[in-house]
Amino acid sequence: MARWTRDQMAQRVAQDIPDGAVVNLGIGLPTLVANHLPADREVMMHSENGVIGMGPAPPPGQEDYDLINAGKQPVTLLPGGVFFHHADSFAMMRGGHLDICVLGAFQVSGGGDLANWHTGAPDAIPAVGGAMDLAIGARRTWVMMDHVTKNGEAKIVPACSYPLTGMACVSRIYTDLAVIDVEPEGLRVRELAEGVTPEALQAATGVPLRF
Repeated sequence: MARWTRDQMAQRVAQDIPDGAVVNLGIGLPTLVANHLPADREVMMHSENGVIGMGPAPPPGQEDYDLINAGKQPVTLLPGGVFFHHADSFAMMRGGHLDICVLGAFQVSGGGDLANWHTGAPDAIPAVGGAMDLAIGARRTWVMMDHVTKNGEAKIVPACSYPLTGMACVSRIYTDLAVIDVEPEGLRVRELAEGVTPEALQAATGVPLRF
């Protein structure tokens, strides 16, 4: 079954970010979105460690490790961009000043519950960071993740079995197979990756889908 690559997923997310939006990108997969923003849009990228106005990743050899995102990856700063105390950054997150946050996830429920900070395994290292603040504080929370685990288990499930980050907070899910909206009536498929059939997508998903 054909799948979107990680860069194709990031490009697909970037395509939906409107001009003028203030956006936080979570650590991991979502950081790739910054490299695919359309040149004709002005998007203000925020990082919870205290940066706003980030640009794409720097070219190899031009990294400045005093200028990093929340995942400790070097970033660039666009004209007008600033960095500041992380307490002010969290005030932005909690105060509803972000239009969109894009987060990774271990699981998303059919009702939009999010689990992305801990698997509950005894040897797993919890990594909540600012995920709880972002998931609830942003006007819209989007998830970007693989559709299934490495073992082939569904990550879109009836109810999350991992500790929750937030309840009913996810409005859209981007995976390597599809783009799916979380609606009051259930999950609606907006777009399928090329070569993915509705039947194959439903078989890889733990809850009923609407097409």
